[in-house]
Amino acid sequence: MKCSLRLGSPAWRVATLAVVLAALAGCATIREGRGGPGQRLDPWENWNRKVFNFNEDVDNAVLKPVATFYSDVVPQPVRRSVTNFFNNFSDAWSAVNNMLQGKFALGFEDVTRVGANTLFGLFGILDVASEMGLEHHYEDFGQTLGRYGVGAGAYVVLPILGPSTVRDTVATPLDRLASPPALFDGTGTQIGFTLLQIINTRAGLLGATRVIDDISLDKYTFVRDAYLQRRRSLVFDGDVPETPAAPEEAASAAAGAAAGNVAPPPAATPASAPPPPPAAPASTPQ
Repeated sequence: MKCSLRLGSPAWRVATLAVVLAALAGCATIREGRGGPGQRLDPWENWNRKVFNFNEDVDNAVLKPVATFYSDVVPQPVRRSVTNFFNNFSDAWSAVNNMLQGKFALGFEDVTRVGANTLFGLFGILDVASEMGLEHHYEDFGQTLGRYGVGAGAYVVLPILGPSTVRDTVATPLDRLASPPALFDGTGTQIGFTLLQIINTRAGLLGATRVIDDISLDKYTFVRDAYLQRRRSLVFDGDVPETPAAPEEAASAAAGAAAGNVAPPPAATPASAPPPPPAAPASTPQ
């Protein structure tokens, strides 16, 4: 098996196209505050729900039964080794994205993880790096675009792949180039890696999906909101800034405060600033 990522190859052309589309999407979706109020996060809900229902039908008919069988037959240590193998490729791509984002310390930590697991962990089958105290970071190209101010854009549900956004959809082809199916020649090998990755990933999510089925009244809304919140948190490394007030709301509140009708909204005052002094009573003409 040989690496197939070469200049002029179909995979390279897809990567180039993804970067061009990302730049175009960035011009159209950069927002002040990156996805603040007023942005319609799910304008294609009717279509997304149809794709979501299709994915649910495929999952219930094919993926879930196969993943359940795989989980029952394949011992847990073997499944963990498969997960470690795919995670090793994710760590290599995470290192690239951390470097692109200027987070060089985390990037070098990812490089160290990949080196340790590849050399001492049988090409990533064993996760010796975690035993050394080196943690996963899981950076992808969608997060890199978000780090540079590219807005998430509208929420999208992709067939089979599931939840996404316009930004993450644009980044997906490039992310796929860092996965084993894209790095080896041979259609049979690529299909085998792809199926193994899908089934192993789905098996790892069996418990989570059971919980979602039990607690959610509207599974579509639950999955959408959870995905958008998680992606936003990942882009900002957990330090998500407060969403600025919409211009119309801020202008209305400021006008009301100036007229003495309402107080300015708390979000408009920095947390560190002291509260404004009470207004002095109006003097009576002598």
